[in-house]
Amino acid sequence: MLQTFVRLRRGLVWATSDPKSTPWWRWLLAALLVTVSWLALSPAPPHALDSGWDKLNHAGAFAVLMLTGVFASPRSRIGVLALLIGLFCFGALIEVAQSFTPTRSAEWGDLLADLVGMAAGGLAAMLVTRWGTAQLR
Repeated sequence: MLQTFVRLRRGLVWATSDPKSTPWWRWLLAALLVTVSWLALSPAPPHALDSGWDKLNHAGAFAVLMLTGVFASPRSRIGVLALLIGLFCFGALIEVAQSFTPTRSAEWGDLLADLVGMAAGGLAAMLVTRWGTAQLR
């Protein structure tokens, strides 16, 4: 069991710190952006992916997008700022698009939930990165 944990930890360190892993994160981010777009604009998303509370759905989706985006983007303040602005604009675009669909509506609260999710995802990425860095020492 301990050996399995060590292998998982090494894999996590590689996935979050090795520059060769960046293309994989970018592909995952692109797939997640398409999936979130589809879920946000579909008339009835699958029940398995619905938490039952719209704000939690938004926060969860944007936490995952932010976490993935941190590892897909350049590790700099400019890269993180660009990611924040990009994801905020993506969330705003979703809200605008939802206002044109018959089964959805645009809400400021959803955009706020997106921001909360982005903060949670950024915090998770920071913790994972620091944990990985500590493991490399």
